[in-house]
Amino acid sequence: MGNRVVVTGYGAVSPLGLNVEDTWQNLISGASGIAAISGFDASAFTVKVAGEIKNFDPLAYMEPRTAKYTDRFAQFAIAAAKQAIEHSGLIIDDSNRYEIGILIGSGIGGTHSMEEQVMTLNSRGPSRVSPFIVPMMIADNATGRVSIETGIRGFNLSLVSACSTGTDALGIAYKLIKHGELKAALAGGTDAAITPLGVAGFAQAGALTRNTDPQTASRPFDSKRDGFVISEGSGVLVLESLDYALERGAPVLGEIVGYGATSDAFHITQPLSSGESANRAIHMALKEIGFEEIGYINAHGTSTKLNDASETRAIKNSFGARAYDIPVSSIKSMLGHMLGSAGSLEAIICCKVIEQGIIPPTINLISPDPECDLDYVPNTARKARVDAAISNSFGFGGHNSVLAIRRYS
Repeated sequence: MGNRVVVTGYGAVSPLGLNVEDTWQNLISGASGIAAISGFDASAFTVKVAGEIKNFDPLAYMEPRTAKYTDRFAQFAIAAAKQAIEHSGLIIDDSNRYEIGILIGSGIGGTHSMEEQVMTLNSRGPSRVSPFIVPMMIADNATGRVSIETGIRGFNLSLVSACSTGTDALGIAYKLIKHGELKAALAGGTDAAITPLGVAGFAQAGALTRNTDPQTASRPFDSKRDGFVISEGSGVLVLESLDYALERGAPVLGEIVGYGATSDAFHITQPLSSGESANRAIHMALKEIGFEEIGYINAHGTSTKLNDASETRAIKNSFGARAYDIPVSSIKSMLGHMLGSAGSLEAIICCKVIEQGIIPPTINLISPDPECDLDYVPNTARKARVDAAISNSFGFGGHNSVLAIRRYS
């Protein structure tokens, strides 16, 4: 069976808060973190709203020189990672630094730095491009910076699987710890792609909402949904073998009990409409626990026409008639879509649901789509005991990733 793998800490930076607790309290109150785009002039854009991080100060987590040469997406990862370490009480020293890994992915990477330097190249010539641009824009800038900031020298990997990235990072970390390759890992995702090119690109692909009202722009499973709201942030968890966590007296916040990942092999942006491959990923994640144990499903729930319908079919195919009895909600209705970091923050929220006995709502669900007829916890949070949950993440390229989390006992 291998090692049991538990969550002992987590950290986050999101449009609803600069830490997990603020994000959680806003989620269960049904607040929205979506607003008019302020980071650049969006007057010429068809998309006007996004889930931007407010009042983030990188100097609270790193030295000024480090912050200067670190892209925004990596700054978020450093903040979330340091919060997670503090929360877990993990002390990193010569006794364990090679036995702890870092797996923090990014769906997009350093778009802020790349766009700034392209403008410099075009206006001032190649000799004025920053010598730091390559490390600033590549996706592993996050894991490299976290390693330097924390002193962790173990397995270090940045992976990319579009919007499944955060869930896949957790799933791979889970497997490495389960099979004894690591004692512990910092795992999650981070993204900061609310830039002119990022917004224009997703908009031209037809993925983003044209709704200009920030409060109703993200409406998963609603018949009037017309695309997702691009968002930014990071979520990082500390995963450990149970033995190591107990040895050092760490808080146990939940147990990872399964992970499944498949590919649609269908289309570069559209999900397989039948939900067949997503259904298979759910089955893989639940092969070691009973389907009847699941009391909550954190939906990918992007607020796009195709995703919400295909995810609903996948849930029905997996759980049969019981699908109608399981609460399902999409926190993207409040946060927007944090891209590669969405799955890791949603895993944190699953831990909070199990711990607190409160299920966050799917807000803006006013006119349900007849194709989406499950219990999506509309508009108001709900008290419920949940002993096990799954978190779904799906991404461009046909990625389907599912993580199963259970109450520790």
